[in-house]
Amino acid sequence: QVQLVESGGGLVQPGGSQRLSCAASGFTFSNYAMSWYRQAPGKERELVAALSTDSSYTTYGDSVKGRFTISRDNAKNTLYLQMNSLKPEDTAVYYCAKDRYVRSWSSQYAEYRVGSWGQGTQVTVSS
Repeated sequence: QVQLVESGGGLVQPGGSQRLSCAASGFTFSNYAMSWYRQAPGKERELVAALSTDSSYTTYGDSVKGRFTISRDNAKNTLYLQMNSLKPEDTAVYYCAKDRYVRSWSSQYAEYRVGSWGQGTQVTVSS
């Protein structure tokens, strides 16, 4: 059974940094591209970042490019999202997601590729 458990959310001041983690289990983590999505109140869910199986390829949403970094540790079955220079508009529930295809990647990463979701972790950027 696939399990994705996010942690690291909370309240952070504008301009601050935060790191999210996603502990994965129930599947061979190193065989799947992984991603982070977010959803703010009243808005559609959007891609934050995606990462290929061996970390060779990444995709970022336009609003986070240059501020957020996605990474993974295949030995620890863990996905990370380092968030720097946070803004109030980054406030959202952040979701970890597993690709539905084995050893696959697309530069046009889209939500239809998601096979499993975590429960989400709230990030609030406010002074």
